[in-house]
Amino acid sequence: MRVVAGTFRSRQLIAPRGIGTRPTSDRLRETLFNILAPRVADSRFVDLYAGTGAVGIEALSRGAEHVWFAEKAAPAAVAMRTNLSALKITTGFTLETRGVAALLAKLTGPVDLVFLDPPYEAEAEYVSTLNFFGSAQGRQLLAPNALVIAEHSSRKHLEVRYGTLVQTRLVRQGDAALSFFEPESNA
Repeated sequence: MRVVAGTFRSRQLIAPRGIGTRPTSDRLRETLFNILAPRVADSRFVDLYAGTGAVGIEALSRGAEHVWFAEKAAPAAVAMRTNLSALKITTGFTLETRGVAALLAKLTGPVDLVFLDPPYEAEAEYVSTLNFFGSAQGRQLLAPNALVIAEHSSRKHLEVRYGTLVQTRLVRQGDAALSFFEPESNA
């Protein structure tokens, strides 16, 4: 696993052993960031269920102003800290190791891009997080023209609406898919 582009291009990232963490593949990250390219520089980026931090680190590598990482699995959080340290990234990020709910409770907006990648089988995590950003409280955290992107199994279809969030794009790549959501007034 490596950083695809930007300041840290081609630098290797580590992941914990075992199947507890499923990092977003280099190829899928490249697809994601090709789509997001004009939005990443100077953005405020949220990486939920961050695992190794590969997606948020990619955002930092491509010029994001700040990245908030949320990951409560200890082995993944250790790998993320190791990756950030190896790249000598010491500023421009916040790491919340108590999980997504703890980060969302203290997050202040506006944020431009939200990426969530819970375990594929954790359907309730998708529903609760997407419903949060589709609620009045979550909507207040989103900047105008914000995007919320969910990585999920290509065999699992997410709803097309979560509160005021509306799915505007679906990209499938192998076993993975990316669903893009925008607040209704932006869609």
